[in-house]
Amino acid sequence: MLNYYNDIQFAEKQWFWLFAIIPMLLAWYLFKLKTFEGEINYSSFNLFTGIKSSLKAKFRHVLFLLRLVALSCLILAIARPQSRSSWKDVKTEGIDIVVSLDVSLSMLAKDFKPNRLEVAKEVLGDFIDARPNDKIGLVVFSGEAFTQCPLTTDHKIIKNMFGDIKAGMLDQGTAIGLGLADGVARVKDSKAKSKVVILISDGVSNVGEIAPLTAADIAKTFGVRVYCIGVGSKGKALQPVALYPNGEMEYDYVDVDIDDATMTQISEMTGGKYFRATDRESLEKTYKEIDLLEKTIISEKNFSNKSEHFLPFALAAAICLLLEFLLKRFVFKAIP
Repeated sequence: MLNYYNDIQFAEKQWFWLFAIIPMLLAWYLFKLKTFEGEINYSSFNLFTGIKSSLKAKFRHVLFLLRLVALSCLILAIARPQSRSSWKDVKTEGIDIVVSLDVSLSMLAKDFKPNRLEVAKEVLGDFIDARPNDKIGLVVFSGEAFTQCPLTTDHKIIKNMFGDIKAGMLDQGTAIGLGLADGVARVKDSKAKSKVVILISDGVSNVGEIAPLTAADIAKTFGVRVYCIGVGSKGKALQPVALYPNGEMEYDYVDVDIDDATMTQISEMTGGKYFRATDRESLEKTYKEIDLLEKTIISEKNFSNKSEHFLPFALAAAICLLLEFLLKRFVFKAIP
């Protein structure tokens, strides 16, 4: 019932001024109360010692109360209470997105705090939270590519997998073509109207059986838009230059070398856009811009209707008046 009546409004609110009569009637009733009671003269009250008031005497004022309630209900009825009923048929069409994330050792560079990979995962988590209606998948790549999570609407699963993503978890190198091709393979058969791959890398493609532009051509064939994000500051950055068998790494300042030209070409070929993120703030802005470019499609159908609801108040007033009449006639009967 509460879901049916979203709100109740009164079309003739001016009738509410009649409620001012109620306190005047109450004052009149209290003033005249003594005149309603009969008087008998006695020489002494000793005869009435121990006699208690009857229930009829205690509840005799209910007649006047019923009359006030009836009057209030009548005022509400003539004020024309109305309810507005509405139905909304919402159709949500999410966008299928696969994120292809570079996990090469260079993603441990310290120009992002604590490093590029950790910042990329944190900001990606915020992006996923902001798109609850989309199916999202995750691919990781370095010298090879691996599907970490297929397309899913259970975003908690993806975020829980972030802890397993480590730089150097795959063969060394930067196979941008493989990373993109694997992302396209995850989304190409999707029935969604919009299919997207977000490719994040901080280097230049130097290994892999598929060239980056060949992968871009595959994406274009399947109608997949690619947004490339180059992660890395300008100039030099402290990053790993050697990995020892015991797991320790040697860091040094080296030039930040990102293939902006190739990633720009990939994005333009597929109808996407290339972004360069030089710090955490610019990476956050990049994701926000992609979020604006790839909005979830929502269609709505609305229907509203107004219904009159004076009848319940009118019936309540009639019941109160009838109850007052019956009580006055058979219970609180007055003696002439």
